[in-house]
Amino acid sequence: MARLIGACPSCDSPMIVRRLECPECGTGVDGHFDAGPLARLNREQLAFVETFLRARGKIKDVEEELGISYPTVVARLNDVLVALGFETGEDPRDAERRQRILDELAAGRISAAEAAEQLRALAARDG
Repeated sequence: MARLIGACPSCDSPMIVRRLECPECGTGVDGHFDAGPLARLNREQLAFVETFLRARGKIKDVEEELGISYPTVVARLNDVLVALGFETGEDPRDAERRQRILDELAAGRISAAEAAEQLRALAARDG
């Protein structure tokens, strides 16, 4: 069975469900149904939410299961919150910038001192 997509692949508008059908008896209901807030998530975000729920919200367990750092878990969680329409109190572009700095550090393209300086500059701009 195909997975429900929440956004139009052409214009990114929310999709609607027109028919619900029971797989056992075939009873169907036609109409315009909201797919719910989780349908707004892309596949990567939905997979993250499933992992987060399996870990019962324990960030350490999410880190271990996905093999990612604490800041990456928090950044992905913020991405999900933004996609669901919740305010995170943070400009999503800043989270992306912070993640890029951390990725550069992890890849060895910048030093810890350079990363710290860039992160301080980013925080000073926000404050």
